[in-house]
Amino acid sequence: MTRHRIKTLAVVGTGLIGTSIALAARSAGVSVVLEDRDDRALAAAVARGAGVPAAGSAPPADLAVLAVPPDAVAEVLWDARKRRLARFYTDVASTKAEVVRGSGQLPAFVPGHPMAGAEKSGPEAARADMFHGAPWVLCPAHSATAAVDAVHELVALCGASPVDMDAGEHDRAVALVSHVPHLVSSALAAVLRDAGPDVLGLAGRGVLDTTRIAAGDQVLWTEILRGNAANVARELVDVASSLSWVAIALAEYADLGDRGALERVTELLAHGRRGRAELLDALRARGR
Repeated sequence: MTRHRIKTLAVVGTGLIGTSIALAARSAGVSVVLEDRDDRALAAAVARGAGVPAAGSAPPADLAVLAVPPDAVAEVLWDARKRRLARFYTDVASTKAEVVRGSGQLPAFVPGHPMAGAEKSGPEAARADMFHGAPWVLCPAHSATAAVDAVHELVALCGASPVDMDAGEHDRAVALVSHVPHLVSSALAAVLRDAGPDVLGLAGRGVLDTTRIAAGDQVLWTEILRGNAANVARELVDVASSLSWVAIALAEYADLGDRGALERVTELLAHGRRGRAELLDALRARGR
């Protein structure tokens, strides 16, 4: 990796993820320049110590991180290439198939997605340790070896672990483990909105835990879901079917006293325990 040692990093997009990457790079001694169309976000990231505003006359950075929404990656990538912003490029968008199609199989580009974040957004919520212990998916099917080496170094200095995946495989996986959970959390939180303070004041850790991610930015999440609509819809049908099945069973018990219907409820709860156990086993195997 010595040949591709990152000394300078450019970050385009100073939201939660872009600023967190910049903070991690700065803590590792990397010189970071920042760009953002939102002057307030850029100023906030600079104030956090994430880097300095990019200057047009600066030489190309060793690597540029495009921390922009999925539908903007291709445009920002080609603009950055035209301006010679960096030698190599990567992105952090939550969907990858759309990004791969738009990048035109550019060898200097490594599509990526760090699997970490928070329900809060913006540079104020950024943390240098955001990615410690997290997997960082890379889809380097058309990427040059030197570009992959540079991005691997970025992943390492952020404390994450690279995981190579096909773009389509990535999108199917994140639909199940990220995008559908966000929608389920939002659906649960949505039914609370008119419950009133007397009812909501009784809430414990369970409802707080299951609705935490519903606090995410709705505009950003609509864009994420748009870019992975088919995969999310497919997985969401299964979740909706399970809930409908249990609702019918409970109604049969309430209306008819059919204790046999409760077996369907028990079955879902048992499947849920098994799924939770398998999730924890997988995370422990990755050291998380």
